[in-house]
Amino acid sequence: MFHVGGARSALFNWAVARQQAGGRFVLRIEDTDEARNRPEWVDGILSALSAIHINESDSVFEGPYFQSHNTEGQREATIRLSREGKAYYCDCTREELIKRTGSQHLGYDGFCRDRGLKYQEGRALRFRTPDEGVTVVNDVVRGSTQFPNNAIEDFVIARGNGNPVFVLANAADDIREGITHVIRGEEHLSNTPKQQLLWEAFGVEPPVWGHLPVIVNEKRQKLSKRRDKVALEDYLGEGFLPDALVNYLMLLGWGPGDNVEIRPYDELEKLFRLEDVNKASAFFDVKKLTAFNGEYIRALPLESFIRACRRWLEAPYAPWAPEQFDEEQFRILAELAQTRITVLGEITRYVDWLFLDEAPYDEASWTKAMKAGASDILTSTRERWSAGEWTTKALKEGLEAVAAEHDLKLGKAQAPVRVAVTGRTIGLPLFESVEILGRERTFNRIDGAVGKLVSE
Repeated sequence: MFHVGGARSALFNWAVARQQAGGRFVLRIEDTDEARNRPEWVDGILSALSAIHINESDSVFEGPYFQSHNTEGQREATIRLSREGKAYYCDCTREELIKRTGSQHLGYDGFCRDRGLKYQEGRALRFRTPDEGVTVVNDVVRGSTQFPNNAIEDFVIARGNGNPVFVLANAADDIREGITHVIRGEEHLSNTPKQQLLWEAFGVEPPVWGHLPVIVNEKRQKLSKRRDKVALEDYLGEGFLPDALVNYLMLLGWGPGDNVEIRPYDELEKLFRLEDVNKASAFFDVKKLTAFNGEYIRALPLESFIRACRRWLEAPYAPWAPEQFDEEQFRILAELAQTRITVLGEITRYVDWLFLDEAPYDEASWTKAMKAGASDILTSTRERWSAGEWTTKALKEGLEAVAAEHDLKLGKAQAPVRVAVTGRTIGLPLFESVEILGRERTFNRIDGAVGKLVSE
């Protein structure tokens, strides 16, 4: 599944690429780990990117490339480093290293540096790091960071079978594909000095680095798929609009500085500056995202809103049979619902009472509304409504009279009626809902609620 942090990184990369004349957003699938490589997962990445408007059909989009397709180029890169004396073969085992250093925690000690070993099955190839000085990573977001070279061990760049490891494959592929900017999460910063050393060893100027702040939950813990909801697909599946997600994700760790938060992507793209990204961790506030989404839902044209709701009005989301659904009745309710829901998936609960034979039962709502005297209010309401016209205005006037009769405010009198008719304490405007439900179905539900209260 596509992590929201990956989506944020992709959007920042997309913005930078689109800002450059001839810029390209390069998607590379790093698929050399067979356990984490399936064709359907690649399709999922492409689908998720498309959902946030990063499309293969756009001229800025390049790829997808596959790391496994450049194995020969990566092997040639390792051979070149070995030939130039920038890497050496090593046959040390972990056990031998621990025995020499007396510690399980120390890095490689350079034992094979000057042994002059040739390639042989089982011998790893190690990159020879500088003994002195520092590797300076100039990061657009985090500034200049120095890494003492004597703290960077001679790291493996090819396994004993000759296959390049990720750090080498990554650098070789970046160089081959002409990567100029690497914009990614800050957890990769610790790998950057090794990658930069490899770029320099190949005689190529390193790319512009930009390490984005980590995204955290309300407890200031890094978002974790084991603990938090992090998949972009999950948010889309609940009914968050792509435009709202894009807007919110673009503001995670960056902002245009004018206190305007709700704005279309085109504006955000023009305003975005990588150097203005904040170093501090970014709080993924689901409540704020939900508020964003509500704004976007309310801004939709009615027809667009109806289309967007479609998937939640059908199986497996809808609790009613297909023949129970009435398009025209839903169209009437849609305009009322659009101003109230914040996530499209909520639409089912807002309209299910109309398409089900009986009102849905919600225990919490029933307990809250059906207090002492509820039966009398329901009975009085039925009598008033039986004698009047079946219009929103007449229905409201009838219940207002019932409220006065029982010395109640209208809201208190409405509560048991709403639960009897719609099943819940919260929903669409009551009188419009009752008018649409119709006289016969409304009275059947009121009678059922009175009967249940009498029997309790």
